[in-house]
Amino acid sequence: MQPNPAIFTPILAASLLIFAWSCYRRFSLVSLGAGEDRFDNVGARLWNTLQFAFGQKRVVSRPFGFNHFVIFWSFMVLALANGEFFLRGVFPAASLGLLPSVVYHPLLVIFDLVSIAALTAVCIALVRRVVNPPYDGARTGEAFAILGMIGLLMLAFFGMHAAEIAMGKEPAAAWMPISSAIAEFFPRSSFLDPLANICWWLHAAVLLVFMNYLPYSKHMHILTAIPNCFFKSLEKPNTQPREEFTEGNSYGVGSVDSFNWKDLFDSFSCTECGRCQQACPAAVTGKPLNPRQVIHDIKENLLANGPLLQRKGAPVLPLIGEGDGSVARESIWSCTTCGSCLSACPVFIEQMPKLVKMRRHLVQMDADFPEELLNLFENMEQRSNPWGIAPAERTKWSAQLEVKPFEAGKTEYLFFVGCAGAFDSRSKQVTLAMAQILDAAGVSWGILGREEKCCGDSLRRLGNEFVFDRMTNENVALFREKGITKVITQCPHCFTTLKNDYRQYGLELEVIPHAELLDQLMREGRLKLNRQVKDLGNIVFHDSCYLGRHNDIYEAPRSVIAQATGSAPIELERNRQNSFCCGAGGGRMWMEEHLGERINLNRVTEALGKNPDTICVTCPYCMTMIEDGLKDRQSGKTRVKDIAEVVAEGMR
Repeated sequence: MQPNPAIFTPILAASLLIFAWSCYRRFSLVSLGAGEDRFDNVGARLWNTLQFAFGQKRVVSRPFGFNHFVIFWSFMVLALANGEFFLRGVFPAASLGLLPSVVYHPLLVIFDLVSIAALTAVCIALVRRVVNPPYDGARTGEAFAILGMIGLLMLAFFGMHAAEIAMGKEPAAAWMPISSAIAEFFPRSSFLDPLANICWWLHAAVLLVFMNYLPYSKHMHILTAIPNCFFKSLEKPNTQPREEFTEGNSYGVGSVDSFNWKDLFDSFSCTECGRCQQACPAAVTGKPLNPRQVIHDIKENLLANGPLLQRKGAPVLPLIGEGDGSVARESIWSCTTCGSCLSACPVFIEQMPKLVKMRRHLVQMDADFPEELLNLFENMEQRSNPWGIAPAERTKWSAQLEVKPFEAGKTEYLFFVGCAGAFDSRSKQVTLAMAQILDAAGVSWGILGREEKCCGDSLRRLGNEFVFDRMTNENVALFREKGITKVITQCPHCFTTLKNDYRQYGLELEVIPHAELLDQLMREGRLKLNRQVKDLGNIVFHDSCYLGRHNDIYEAPRSVIAQATGSAPIELERNRQNSFCCGAGGGRMWMEEHLGERINLNRVTEALGKNPDTICVTCPYCMTMIEDGLKDRQSGKTRVKDIAEVVAEGMR
């Protein structure tokens, strides 16, 4: 079947021009964003692109992901067939049939089989969308229209080729098994030629409409997902960029053009698959935060304000506010910064950092934050700890021990106790256990005592970058003055802040979380237990987000429990990178939870489903949240233990 080039050529040219214009209009909006270097280390970026874009590594990690894998690769393979289709429409003599038959015939087989695979995958996706959509609201007309167009393309492909085969006009029919099989059902009649003609034009029309619809739909990700994988952060986005505090600067993100270009490109890369919202503890427990909706609102805001901003006009739609195209304050403050959205997204959209940037704007530019944070911020500024307790009380936990201060040249490790470990009555028991373990293992350690200040984790995640910056500068100066290079932490929030955030201030430390240190000491035989701990009964293990998802430490705490008790802990349904937050991260430890189900209760309910005698944790925040949850569930028989306490039990 050959169309009239005189008719098709201007249609194709007009369609391509409109498509190019549409893409230019959309992508030029990305240039409104601030600069961000995402072009370094090209080799690593290409490898990421191969793994995650072409290999669909994260997509196929979920059972239904294979269906998307089939559709994606069908697009890739059929791009060659569709390229030839357009070319022949303009130049009828141009054809893949000019290739040697040893190349051409296998291509025909592949095109035929891939087309039937794509049609099958589209049917499965349609059924899923109707019967069991990935999330409420996923049954959109847009989604059905896109799937319908892909299906129609495949049907037109088969109709066109089967009609030609039935008419005996396809010399390579033997290499098109599916089309040939369909041709068997076509009676030889004068209808075949018009049918082939209709199918050709149907294929062309759907292809051109589909192409021009893409830039205006969520399926624009077909164009942006591959480059978004290339531009993914080469480091875990477990920290936020530093701000320069100079007169005249503005801080955080309060309008869409204050994001960087990658943030804006992210908004065009979201296919709204819903994986982030299914993983988000706030969304799961009924809070206003939905990471998918946040990215969608940023895109809508960019589309509404971007053209005005390009013309140096004023935005008409607030970025932070109520309604479509704006991100609600309640959403911004609901984030626990647990990183589950980052871990779930198949194309590496960075949802959580955008929320922190908006928090920075609210806190530093508008002084607009939940009232309960006022005490926290004042306590941090005045006493350098969240509770506002006098620094002299930082060493009270060590009243019964002989604890030495850190001395450069004499002491190998600084034991950074942390605010919870120094002031919280329950966490002080963990600190005592750690001190006894370090002495028993012969580790050279010391503390800063009253000179220790909060690391600033909660300040930074809550957007109070100004106070964080001041405290960090003070801490960095103290660490340098004391000659500290090796640090032991028992709190994952201290660990990640000292290890990852302080690098931005030029301080490179060897920071060892207590989970890894305990594992190492036990494996090396430096720490010998007097007995296997059996009296804690069934132990389930809860992953800390800031130890696990943010820093990839999953096995060390499990190994410590296994060595101390003689058996591996029981796993919760949501574990390791799919773990569920306790609800305290991102500064939520210091905020009330008024909306939806409490996150810690959701987690505790899951844990109680395993009938545990002990829930093991590695974080003082998790300890508090899970103990509170157990009290609320009136589950008095279940206790919470830090892994250091489990090890200390074995030393008795």
